[in-house]
Amino acid sequence: MNEVNRRQKTEQESFWEGSFGNEYTTRNQILPRERQSFFSHIFKKTYGVISICELGANKGHNLQAIANISPNFKLTGVELNEKAFAELDKIPYLKAEHVSIQEFEPAQKFDLVFTCGVLIHIHPNEIPLIYQKIYEISSRYILINEYYNPVPVEINYRGYSSKLFKRDFAGEFVEQYSGKLLVVDYGFLWQRLHPAWDNTSWFLLEKIV
Repeated sequence: MNEVNRRQKTEQESFWEGSFGNEYTTRNQILPRERQSFFSHIFKKTYGVISICELGANKGHNLQAIANISPNFKLTGVELNEKAFAELDKIPYLKAEHVSIQEFEPAQKFDLVFTCGVLIHIHPNEIPLIYQKIYEISSRYILINEYYNPVPVEINYRGYSSKLFKRDFAGEFVEQYSGKLLVVDYGFLWQRLHPAWDNTSWFLLEKIV
C-alpha cells in the first residue's frame, strides 16, 4: 500500500483520540432516559425512519435513548476515541464503528444521520467535507444539534485553543446543498428546562432530491 497518499489526521482528531477524549468520556455522565423526550419529538416530525447513524456517539447515551423509544430501530454509532468506543461496543443492539467521521465509509445509507455536540470540535477547514459526508450517507433526514453562532467563532475550551468552534452549521449545510434540503423543524434546548442538554440549537433537515 502506498503510505504517501494516506490521509493525515487533524489536530482535533488526535486530541479527541487521546487523554482529553478519555477524560471527557469519564466525566460525560448522561442518563439516556433524560434525552428520550427530545428524540421522541424528532421522530414525530419524521416518517419511515428505521436505520439511524450517530456521528460522534461517545458511549452511546443518545442511541440508547433512541432504542428506548422503539426496538425496531437499526442503530449505528461512530466514535474515534478508543475508551468511548469500548463502552459503545458493549451495547448489544447497535453497530459500533471505531473510526473518525472523516474516515467513516459505510456500505449503506441511513434514514437519519445526526450529530450532537460534535461538529463544534471539528476544524473549520474540514467542515465542508463533513457536510458532504453527512449528506451522502443520509437517505432522507439529517439532524444537527450543536452550539449556534450566526458567524464562525472560536471559543477557548477548557484552556485549549482550536478545539471548539461555533457557527451556523445548519445554515451553511443548507447553502452548500441549496435547493436539495427542506428545513423540517428547529429549536433550542435550553439547559434551564432541559438539563440533559447544554444550550444547543437543533435543526432537522430532509433531502428533497
